[in-house]
Amino acid sequence: MHHSKPKRIKSISDFHRLRGLPKPEHPLISVIRADAFTHLSGRDSMNMVFDFYFIALKRIEGVKYKYGQLQYDFKDNGTLFFMSPNQVLNIEINKQEIPENQSGWMLLIHPDFIWNTSLAKNIHKYEFFDYSVNEALSLSGKEEKIIRGIIENIEQEYQSNIDKFSKQIIISHIEALLNYSERFYYRQFITREKANHQILTSLEKLLTGYFNNDDLVSKGLPTVHYVAEKLNVSTSYLGSLLRVLTGQKHIHGKLIEKAKEKLSTSDLSVSEIAYELGFEHSQSFSRLFKSKTKLSPLEFRTSFN
Repeated sequence: MHHSKPKRIKSISDFHRLRGLPKPEHPLISVIRADAFTHLSGRDSMNMVFDFYFIALKRIEGVKYKYGQLQYDFKDNGTLFFMSPNQVLNIEINKQEIPENQSGWMLLIHPDFIWNTSLAKNIHKYEFFDYSVNEALSLSGKEEKIIRGIIENIEQEYQSNIDKFSKQIIISHIEALLNYSERFYYRQFITREKANHQILTSLEKLLTGYFNNDDLVSKGLPTVHYVAEKLNVSTSYLGSLLRVLTGQKHIHGKLIEKAKEKLSTSDLSVSEIAYELGFEHSQSFSRLFKSKTKLSPLEFRTSFN
């Protein structure tokens, strides 16, 4: 695996030049078709950091992508993935494995293109820009067709005569692309029930182990970062998954369960229990307990006696 220092690619023109492609038709936005890569020869591996947004639909065999520590070799349906500026992408290309008829594309968007638009303010709410490569979006045939239509509209718009409406129209298409992707991700969270429930089962096991271990005092509450690392998923993906599949903060649920157990079976004071569960202040423990159970810890305990 090639682990050289990543090459920073500052502009879309630089990326075109680097890949031996013709100059982009627009300096700040470009759609590159997969068949543009057929001229590559032998093995080609590179680490890159882009100063622009990179969205790709991957149907190319013989090309491996890696970012967020994980490698993915896309062989199934069209797979869509998203990167924001400053993420490291490793692309490994094996010319021998690339079939002649490629389909797929890349959309490159420079932040200057969306500067001062509604999209610039909102692009951060699309959490999938921070997912790892193995958390990419697998599209159904119908979904891929919708996305392909949007990409064709973007391409057509910047290739035709640029006028004062072009930019806003392209921005609207990009927003549609991101909104559809959000919808399709939601569908993926629900339909990939088995894989996602395996993550939830592992999470359940991890948290049970964590809360049954008595050194919560020194460890404090598990952070989302800690949990995501243990489960080998990105923090953003874990957050989205939990919101969609459980509608509640899993960690808090586990915590309340443990607190109820201690309140009903031990003589520890509320502040001792709060301390054991990793809270610095018993007030914040009591607040959380009441918000989840509608009872204060003492009221809960009284209901048992």
